[in-house]
Amino acid sequence: MVYMILADGFEEIEALEPLDILRRGGIDVKTVSIMETKSVIGAHNIEVMADIKMTDVSLDDMDMVILPGGAGHELLDASNDVHTMLNYAVAYNRYIAAICASPSILGKKQLLSGKKATCFPGFEKYCYDAIITNEQAVLDGQIITGKGAGAAGEFGFLLLSVLKDKDTADKLRKTMQYV
Repeated sequence: MVYMILADGFEEIEALEPLDILRRGGIDVKTVSIMETKSVIGAHNIEVMADIKMTDVSLDDMDMVILPGGAGHELLDASNDVHTMLNYAVAYNRYIAAICASPSILGKKQLLSGKKATCFPGFEKYCYDAIITNEQAVLDGQIITGKGAGAAGEFGFLLLSVLKDKDTADKLRKTMQYV
């Protein structure tokens, strides 16, 4: 199972575009609200009804956790449940994906140390000991990072290539007119 974690203030395109790409590619993704209800309000006042609440997450079946950026990244970073998921992912060699400001969460946990990564400009200082690139989306080991809203498509296709295969991602990219 892939879990995409949502908090009020999340950057809508960074969550919904990769979510759409993954679901079109046949990946089972659940959006997860860390708020009191399943209703989550994005950075641009777009309300999204998450599939489940954090209390419904089953770590045993987690293949990947995805953290969108935007102002909501601060709520993600403040969530003990999110850190529990990240710790589990590290301990059990699961994928962790973060885009925009959210790679800073991984950096503060020292998960980017010695790894290639990208993030929204200005957040590099929180990606302690990462090898920062200017790429739109980067895979290094079990960590996938994305630069920001304009990179949401590339981030989504990279996630799909990791979870399924590059051929599926390339075919979907063509079908969706990304080439």
